[in-house]
Amino acid sequence: MTSRPRTAESGGPERSSTPSGSGTPTDGGGPAGARPAVRAWAVEDLPALEFDPLLYEVLHGERIARIRLPYADQHEAWLVTRYQDVKDVTSDPRFSRTELVEQTVTGMSGHRVASTVGLNYADPPYHTHLRKIVQKAFTGQHMKRLRPLAQETCDSFLDAMERQGSPADLMESLHARMPLAVVCDLLGVERAERDGLLGWGDIILSMTTPEKGNAAKAHVREFIVGLLRSRRGLESDDLTGVLVEAIDAGDLSEDEAVSLATAILVSGAHAVRYNSANMVYMLLTRPDLMARLRERPETLPQALDELIRHIPHRNGVGLPRIATEDVEMGGVVIRAGEAVYASYLAANRDPEVFEDPDTVDFGREGVAHLSFGHGPHHCMGAMLARMESEVMVGSLLARFPDLRLAGPATETEFQSKGFIRGPKTLVVAW
Repeated sequence: MTSRPRTAESGGPERSSTPSGSGTPTDGGGPAGARPAVRAWAVEDLPALEFDPLLYEVLHGERIARIRLPYADQHEAWLVTRYQDVKDVTSDPRFSRTELVEQTVTGMSGHRVASTVGLNYADPPYHTHLRKIVQKAFTGQHMKRLRPLAQETCDSFLDAMERQGSPADLMESLHARMPLAVVCDLLGVERAERDGLLGWGDIILSMTTPEKGNAAKAHVREFIVGLLRSRRGLESDDLTGVLVEAIDAGDLSEDEAVSLATAILVSGAHAVRYNSANMVYMLLTRPDLMARLRERPETLPQALDELIRHIPHRNGVGLPRIATEDVEMGGVVIRAGEAVYASYLAANRDPEVFEDPDTVDFGREGVAHLSFGHGPHHCMGAMLARMESEVMVGSLLARFPDLRLAGPATETEFQSKGFIRGPKTLVVAW
């Protein structure tokens, strides 16, 4: 079995009692090439799908910024926003995720969201080893097997919503349940066990307390351990079967398998839940976009890909990386041991790469967006997420030609203090 670099599972840093600022520089600047002033970034809830003003300002101004986030805000980190800089940081081996394990870094949460034994905190070649195992369940062949199941599940949820009658909350009727069902199909989780998994991702992937976050992770871990152990000695081609086979072959430890399954179950279902709802919300609040898609339904995949690029689907930033040596970038020197955050959201709006980047253009062609990441940590579930969104949005538009918000757009409540942005409720009529 490939050995894992040193790790230490721990909670996140304690939150400083010093209040965060509003995104303005907090100390003096300097001449060109000097370290920029530090910005206190509170990462506060923004209205609906409004783009973060700090990201916009850095993207169009400094290029590379110094930031201080709400937790461990006695520390600082770098923030890169330009398309090429983001690609460089996320693919350059001099920026390490493994080194992050032992570091206290300014961040958005008081608890460590992901297990350190797994893909999120791994660098190649260990990361490559783990990814190769999991990738067996994410092939095109598996997606073809899952799509009819996803369509059947989606139709059953929409059938129930139609029987209930207008109005209905799409979050409750479709978006919360559908992505979880698809991930459970991927893992091979029995239908009777699925409802008990609803809601845990909302806690884990939020700016919650260490106590609540760790309790939610412990609950999911217990479920995954039981799932893996129940499948020992049984053959199957779902993801749980792939992981059990790797454990039996000595290619994975049980802790590694649990971490991989947990990340896919929690992050995969949670992200698609809100990302797909964001797409529907935007279509319902942009009649011009809805009309174009209804006129040309065959363009759905390209249209949704543009929405994935445009919509700010998360708050703040994800996991940073640690520089293992001094690296010059954008006129500044990132020193060895310093943390660097890369914003895919900002990179997707880089005016040097995307023409009129703040406009939704369903005919957009050319450079690929970075919403699913880049480099070794590019999202393995990108194909699955696209398939789920196509099934959900396409089915909604085909089934309900008069689909509309049940009230003013301002009455749609969005979730608060979550890492992934999206509607808390999405009440529609037809």
